[in-house]
Amino acid sequence: MAQMINFHNLLLVITTVIVIFVTGLMIYVVVKFNRKANPTPSTFTHNVVIEVLWTVVPVVILVVIAIPSFKLLYDQNTIPEADLTIKAIGNTWFWDYEYPDEGLAFSAYMVAEEDLEPGQPRLLATDTPVVVPVGKVVRMLITANDVIHAWAVPSLGVKVDAVPGRLNETWFLANAPGTYYGQCSELCGANHAFMPIEVKAVSAADYQVWLAMAREEYTRIDSDADSVRLADASRR
Repeated sequence: MAQMINFHNLLLVITTVIVIFVTGLMIYVVVKFNRKANPTPSTFTHNVVIEVLWTVVPVVILVVIAIPSFKLLYDQNTIPEADLTIKAIGNTWFWDYEYPDEGLAFSAYMVAEEDLEPGQPRLLATDTPVVVPVGKVVRMLITANDVIHAWAVPSLGVKVDAVPGRLNETWFLANAPGTYYGQCSELCGANHAFMPIEVKAVSAADYQVWLAMAREEYTRIDSDADSVRLADASRR
């Protein structure tokens, strides 16, 4: 996400300069070459210098944009060595999560408005957040059980479609402790707006404490993906 912000800021500078230049050029042309100021227009039709400039300058601008753009795309799609793997499975309308390295699975449902606690945002809080350690590379495996969903957390710079029968992947790294919110961003049905994502980034010590709790509270799964058994049937 930091790279996305830097790229956005670069584009903002470039587009601002272009807008100012073009606006100034239009004002100059209107003032300099209107009928009153220039009653006898020039008759030439070509200017080699101008034609070279308006070809070369846009090419240079596109190259300046393309280099960080391609680097950002490469970094988004190249999964670094992961410290943790989490599988997210979209359902209508909630998320299942698996920690295959730990053999854990749980479901995450939106907290109803009447059940919200102080500080929990409406339509974004879940009853069971995804917990990750700060400063660790998290590899996300994304799929769905029924229709196309999308696992998207804007503040972490991730958005990947969850497609039935297909396993997509992405990654993120939380630099600071905190809670990061997202939502399904594909039109997946009547309750599309009610399947949020909540990621809680904690210190390494707190993550180990959470793991100990999770091993007691959540469903145990086989590490073999074909024999995964999802939990929380009673809450569905």
